[in-house]
Amino acid sequence: MQVSTIKIDGSQPIKLLPTRSWRTYLGGKLLDELHGISDPKDSRYPEEWMMSIISTNRNVDRQHLIDEGLSKLDLPDRDSSLKDLVDHNPVEFLGEKHVKKYGKQTGVLVKLIDTAERLIIQTHPDRKQAQDLFNSLYGKTECWHFVGGREIDGELPHVYMGFKPGVTREQWKALFVEQNVKGMLDCLHKYYVQPGDTFLVEAGIPHAIGSGCLLVEIQEPSDITVRMEKTSPSGLQIDDFLIHQGLGFEKMFDVFKYDTFTRQETLENWKVAPEIVTELNGSIEIELIGYNRTPYFRMTQLEVQTETEVQGHGVFSGLYILSGEGAIITGKDRLSVKKGEQLFIPATDSSFTIINNSNEAVKALRLFGPDVK
Repeated sequence: MQVSTIKIDGSQPIKLLPTRSWRTYLGGKLLDELHGISDPKDSRYPEEWMMSIISTNRNVDRQHLIDEGLSKLDLPDRDSSLKDLVDHNPVEFLGEKHVKKYGKQTGVLVKLIDTAERLIIQTHPDRKQAQDLFNSLYGKTECWHFVGGREIDGELPHVYMGFKPGVTREQWKALFVEQNVKGMLDCLHKYYVQPGDTFLVEAGIPHAIGSGCLLVEIQEPSDITVRMEKTSPSGLQIDDFLIHQGLGFEKMFDVFKYDTFTRQETLENWKVAPEIVTELNGSIEIELIGYNRTPYFRMTQLEVQTETEVQGHGVFSGLYILSGEGAIITGKDRLSVKKGEQLFIPATDSSFTIINNSNEAVKALRLFGPDVK
């Protein structure tokens, strides 16, 4: 039996442990099932963060928790994080061009999300607002790619996003003051979603992920969220700071963008159609969100029937295995992979071969940081 070895000098892909993060909403049962946890259940840990070098913005004395949310290396007897590797050798792990433009930051965060209840109606600042209002390098434009789901209380997976025609700032603020949640939801378009659907959610757009959704979210590495509800659907009382993020109950409304669109216009603006990037020997790579839509991140999906060579072009990436079992080969090194595992691909050795060892296709998401051009 061959034993896989993992180096931490950037010469081969690095497996990362799943790291769960506390949120204001319930979910995570499907994440428990994915990792074979006995007695899977929904909790306040509905998210698994990937390739993360930032910690959770959780209301514990209004400070970031030291380790929650940080990706840890899947190595025995070692407590190192991906952040440790990047801090000590950013060029090797992130690439020279990336470091010149963005420093020691990956510039991206990825989450696997399982919702048992609707998330609170919310929005996020764009990059300029994040710098001006929060002294943050990053806003929070994000993208949702749905990979599964479940029916909750008779309701199929769904999302809310974008203001309907006629909605105004004054109306939106009045609904918040009244805490008229039904009225708020009626201001937004509701869409039922299926595995394979992808939505770009630009900063400032009001939105809420509904119950029953299993999705991968790729985003700018920020946890700044302006919320519209003082009580979550399951009854959790939300701290004032978590609602307005320190802006106060008046200025928080500056973060929303009040452009309005019809239902069809909203889909045309933000639902993203997949595009084939490469197709070779029965394997395929599909672009789910590209730099032509946003400079902040890129995501593709690999489908490998037998084996395929993947070119990295000196750019770091993440890899999340959606299905199947196989191996990743770089040079003489061989690393086994299976459904539910996540990896970091260093810029130094960004190209690799995937071999399928199972009866089903190995499907994997490739997760990229911001454009370096």
